[in-house]
Amino acid sequence: MKHIFNIETRTDLKNEFIGGLTTFMTMAYIIFVNPAILSDAGMDKPALITVTCLAAFFGTVLVGIWANVPFAMAPGMGLNAFFTYTLVIGQGLNWQTALGVVFISGVVFLVLTIIGIREKIVTAIPIGLRFSAAAGIGLFITFIGMKNLGLIVDNPATLVSIGKLTTPVLLGLAGLIVIVIFEVKKIRGAILIGILLTFFIGIIFGEVKMPDALVSMPPSIAPVALQLDIIGALKWGLVGAIFSFMFVDLFDSIGTIVACSYEAGHVKEDGTIQNIDKMLEADALATVVGSLLGTSTTTTYIESASGIADGAKTGLSSIVTASFFLLALFFAPLISAVPAFATAPALIIVGVFMFKNIKGIDFSDFTIAVPSFLTIILMPLTFSISTGLTIGFLSFVIIAALSGEIKKISSVMWVIGLLSAINLFVAT
Repeated sequence: MKHIFNIETRTDLKNEFIGGLTTFMTMAYIIFVNPAILSDAGMDKPALITVTCLAAFFGTVLVGIWANVPFAMAPGMGLNAFFTYTLVIGQGLNWQTALGVVFISGVVFLVLTIIGIREKIVTAIPIGLRFSAAAGIGLFITFIGMKNLGLIVDNPATLVSIGKLTTPVLLGLAGLIVIVIFEVKKIRGAILIGILLTFFIGIIFGEVKMPDALVSMPPSIAPVALQLDIIGALKWGLVGAIFSFMFVDLFDSIGTIVACSYEAGHVKEDGTIQNIDKMLEADALATVVGSLLGTSTTTTYIESASGIADGAKTGLSSIVTASFFLLALFFAPLISAVPAFATAPALIIVGVFMFKNIKGIDFSDFTIAVPSFLTIILMPLTFSISTGLTIGFLSFVIIAALSGEIKKISSVMWVIGLLSAINLFVAT
């Protein structure tokens, strides 16, 4: 084991175990949140608990062994929201077809990675638009969190308004405050602790029914596994959705890989990242396998940085993290009993984490500022990540071209702008 991961020259078993456990603690909230979001699409929630754990286990083991890095993977936040609230609820697709879209995006992603085009797409899109995508998804996720909590409700006159401060809403807000305080105090696993604490307080107040058992055999994945409709996803009208999945995962994974690679010491003196091709291949393959299991796009988690900070240096820590996801399979009764008002604060906090990317946007340059602003604001207002991306890309090309800044538009960006125009026309 030590020889396989080259532990002797980089770290020790204790640091790898602690680092792996820390990473699991900081990202374990996905076991609660992913099934909660995808079940809104009509998918079986108990099956989703098993699938979420299995997808995280597979992706994390794969990147740990294949690239020997202390990274962890799981179904991505934002991507699961796009799956449920944009494709299924927004566009009226059934979840089987939406899984087909995820599968196709993963296959295309894998091909683009193998032939080396993936990185070129990243550099072709202005950095401001990349940051605006992350910030916009942050607002979108926060909006969903507040909606699930009941803090905001629909209103025929103003579209949205504040909801009644019922006991569940107050419990959720209390959980949100706990998470924020724990984050301020740099306590590991703040989101997970907040979810569980809100859940148990909900039991005390009679708002949650305690499960009959805490431990059981994992629920069957049969209701969602291998149910994807690939043929149904092969439609021109879904090209935009496929691109949106690819785009979001593209910058999410690469940004995370770059940041965590520096933290883990996997960057050479010339700035190149060791085994980045293997990391990206693992990311794409994990998405393909995840769609077959029955979940939305799997991606690399920035929470891996917390484990790295606690000593994780090699892929062995990823094996530790993956093992805890496997262990979590047997706590499905407890996970199933967690209500929406307990998971909603996690969505709000994750939204805050993603929205901080707004600081990377140059608002003094209107060719970037306006498209970035439109991207950010239209995601929650249209309840669609793809619509925000489409209008953001298209507006950048139009504004830059008409204002005489054509040099800012790369050849790849012209293609993206054209596809965005077609997607907008088909979608409306």
